[in-house]
Amino acid sequence: MMDHNSFVMLQYRGSTGWCPSIIKAQNLTQVSEFHLMGLSDDPDLQPILFGLFLSMYLVMMLGNLLIILAVSSDSHLHSPMYFFLSNLSLADISFTSTTVPKMIVDLQTHNRVISYAGCLTQMSFFMLFGCLDSLLLSVMAYDRFVAICHPLHYQVIMSPRLCGLLVLMSVLISLLVSQMHNSTLLQFTYFKKEEISHFFCDPSQLLNLACSDTFTNNVVMYFVGAMSGFFPISGILFSYYKIVSSILRVPSSGGKYKTFSTCGSHLSVVCLFYGTGLGVYLSSAVSLSPRKCAVASVVYTVVTPMLNPFIYSLRNRDVKRAMCRFLRKTV
Repeated sequence: MMDHNSFVMLQYRGSTGWCPSIIKAQNLTQVSEFHLMGLSDDPDLQPILFGLFLSMYLVMMLGNLLIILAVSSDSHLHSPMYFFLSNLSLADISFTSTTVPKMIVDLQTHNRVISYAGCLTQMSFFMLFGCLDSLLLSVMAYDRFVAICHPLHYQVIMSPRLCGLLVLMSVLISLLVSQMHNSTLLQFTYFKKEEISHFFCDPSQLLNLACSDTFTNNVVMYFVGAMSGFFPISGILFSYYKIVSSILRVPSSGGKYKTFSTCGSHLSVVCLFYGTGLGVYLSSAVSLSPRKCAVASVVYTVVTPMLNPFIYSLRNRDVKRAMCRFLRKTV
């Protein structure tokens, strides 16, 4: 007869590895840590990666902080479009800060271990700020839609109350997605292996490593994908459909270009963020190796947040003037 504190554990063969199937268990030891494989195992490449990512992280922080400070300090930029831009910059800083500092420390200390709790925490913030980025881009598309298609009612529609409510709703939805994803993973005790072929705790890889029914994993992944990707993209596509329809009715070609130029920066950021993000996850589901996916994901986790301030400042005279005024005051 089995002792009260003992347990029996059987192994069954899964699709990609062995997983434990618990018949009766008490005092089970959960996975205590994971090993992040990083971008490369080449020791000669580690100092180069350290310097590269430290530089990109500092540039990203400086650029986005300048955007936030310029918008908050200049009364000419106290409008809905720049209010959303400053929130996007704050989300970009938080999004990159969930993964890159840990990777920089790992490259310096040559220690790629992350605790189970640390992994879940990192993944929770990654989902939160990644989803927030996506929703804010959708909100900014709606702002451009109102500005171009309903210019006479723009100030009435995009009131400060509505702008604050849109940002608050984006934060709450992002929190819901993040917590639902985490609550599902907290139910998993055993994993097929402890090595994660990434430089951070990627949610899709962690779900694939979990020893559980694949149907549950797929439902979670599809739901999270719909909430953080499909719905925002649908909103952006609908907004730009209306914008293009409105621009086509403008008689002069110069007027069409001037009207559409107000969307150029936002459209560039949308293509860069969604193009790289969707490309990584779609290719990982088809044939791309996990290590190549990790390298490709650098674009939307590091490069895109770093380029956003340059895209908005180089294509926007108001932002450039505000940043110059702010720097002159500071100096």
